[in-house]
Amino acid sequence: MSRLNVFLAYTDYELASYYSEAGLAALRRSAEVRHNTSGRVLQGRELAEAAQGCAVILAHRSTPGQAETFAHAPDLVAFLRAAVDISTVDVAAASAHGILVTRATAGFGTAVAELALGMVYDLARGITRARVAYAAGTEPVLPKGLQVGGSALGIVGYGVIGQRLAAMGGALGMRVRVCDPHAQGLGDMAASFDTVLAESDFVVCLAASRPETHNLFDAAAFARMKPGASFLNLARGELVDEDALEAALDRGALRGAGLDVGRAPDQKPSARFIGRPDVVVMPHVGGMTAQAREHQTQDTVRQVAALAAGEVPPHAVNLAQAHRLARLGIVGAAA
Repeated sequence: MSRLNVFLAYTDYELASYYSEAGLAALRRSAEVRHNTSGRVLQGRELAEAAQGCAVILAHRSTPGQAETFAHAPDLVAFLRAAVDISTVDVAAASAHGILVTRATAGFGTAVAELALGMVYDLARGITRARVAYAAGTEPVLPKGLQVGGSALGIVGYGVIGQRLAAMGGALGMRVRVCDPHAQGLGDMAASFDTVLAESDFVVCLAASRPETHNLFDAAAFARMKPGASFLNLARGELVDEDALEAALDRGALRGAGLDVGRAPDQKPSARFIGRPDVVVMPHVGGMTAQAREHQTQDTVRQVAALAAGEVPPHAVNLAQAHRLARLGIVGAAA
């Protein structure tokens, strides 16, 4: 059998930032790798045409898996997403064409939790406020600093990141409360959404993005928060009504906000919050540590290696519908 052809959809910037050299070298040992040389994020039919002749598209989170791509990619067997989030992959359309979809696992829990704590300390002591004032040539006038130890940390969403953050916050002497109706074993940390809002000095949004959680943090939620508390979002932009957050900051109801995500392209924070001294802003890099990046890179390396060896790859999403796997000698994967 000829070597597996893989189209690496990453732009040069994304490749340098998110896919390790070690991972790329390992990928090349299992397959022939073709790169995206357009300098742009490809999608739709253009992505299908760029990947012509390739059995695999390996996609960064910025590259959607659209029905138009799957409809015009007769050679495609698998669409591999190097991220946990597959919300921009049309799995139903892929399944209709017998194309496998996979995802990576969450190796970023510690990385994102650490960034959340960094934002907590910044907001508690006014680090960004002071930097902005000094950069403008003025003497910083800061609100009284809040000691993190002994403060109340409210976490909404108890997934991989929430669990790590709760453990870290507890180790720092914070009083941790968690709201997640689907979580088990919360013990004394369990709290209602209203309790988390009303009693927390720092409310951290780590909820899963589902239709019912969109705009979970709206004007009513911000109005129920403890006066002078801080709000952090390191989950998904669509969970927050940005007009409501901006209004709460403008009227001084919140001490500040920490945002690693938002409604700008690629889930980055929106421009309205950039440059505000009361907002700590990061460009969606919560999981961007060498360790976290390597974890998800190696997930995709193992998936490609499995496909090249004629085996079912780990973390498949729609295995039962992926009848094109038979082209690689993988039998019994689909009816």
